[in-house]
Amino acid sequence: METIKLQEFKEKCQSKTSNNSSMSCLYGMGMFGSAIYFLSTATGFGAGALGVLKSLVWPAVLVYEVFSKLGL
Repeated sequence: METIKLQEFKEKCQSKTSNNSSMSCLYGMGMFGSAIYFLSTATGFGAGALGVLKSLVWPAVLVYEVFSKLGL
């Protein structure tokens, strides 16, 4: 009985497909590009480290600003 439930669970998990691969690629390219920008304009190690952190969160800030300008 337990093995049947486990097999059903595995089949359900494997059957789910995700269409987020293009968005992940877009986010990754944006993060990589912004990291290059922030690192190239950094004047020291601290500014470079801060630039890497900024490149991780800039899409969230961008979406927030767009939504606030649209009044959403």
